Amino acid sequence: MLLPVHRPLPRGTAPALRDPAWRGRVFWALAGLVLLWPMGVLTEFKPWLLLEPDALKPTLRFLADFVPPKVDSDFLALVARETWRTVAIATAGLTLALVLAIPLALLSVRVLSISALTGRMALLPAGLRQIVRWLLIVLRSVPELIWALVFVRVVGLGPTSGVLAIALTYGGMLGKVYAEILDSGEAHATSSLLRNGSGRLQAFLYALLPQNAGELTSYTVYRWECAIRSSAVLGFVGAGGLGQQMDASMKMFNGSEVATMLLVFMALVWLADRISAWLRRGLA
Repeated sequence: MLLPVHRPLPRGTAPALRDPAWRGRVFWALAGLVLLWPMGVLTEFKPWLLLEPDALKPTLRFLADFVPPKVDSDFLALVARETWRTVAIATAGLTLALVLAIPLALLSVRVLSISALTGRMALLPAGLRQIVRWLLIVLRSVPELIWALVFVRVVGLGPTSGVLAIALTYGGMLGKVYAEILDSGEAHATSSLLRNGSGRLQAFLYALLPQNAGELTSYTVYRWECAIRSSAVLGFVGAGGLGQQMDASMKMFNGSEVATMLLVFMALVWLADRISAWLRRGLA
């Protein structure tokens, strides 16, 4: 291994004591502040209001109720049941999202297009690919909270609205990212199979999927973690789960119950992170 050779400076030359790019960095930092200032004014962002006595006293009183967390057996049984329901909502929603996202992603992947092997994609496949991409934009542009409010009116209160809301929004997110991951991978093996008469599904299963399986799995588990958090938020609009129980506890200013449920959420996020690491090691 060769070590870098440090050549001495010419005689009479002093080393630079200032970053030569400091002017550009200072300019862009000031430009960012100039742009952020009107945004802060428009959004009425005033964090100092949190330090006013009328806001600080009830906040400190509520936070003081967090200690100690509530650990009554009846309440822990309730939390365990609602936690399982939250995980079930997230898992079922993500499963339906995969059913929606995988075929849409495969339809929008350019590298699996046979007509694109010779250069420009044919008109019909290109039009279908663009329509699928527009559909993915529509699905992910509507937040899951909006979908949940719609489905609460359609199917009523309960976990079903949360599952459907997660399925639609996450179907658009997963489909878009899956397509980008597959398109950005090495396409030589896939193109070789397609040129030699292989079908699109075979090329996907034997060439495109194996080299991208780790990244696809990691992102899917990350989205499952996000779905758990989303299912908690959806509980505040009547979609069931631990979020609905937390909403009730917060309305009653019961900080000890909220602290227990927040600890459960932290444990769920840690569990999802461990599962992701375990799956990545298995695919390595």
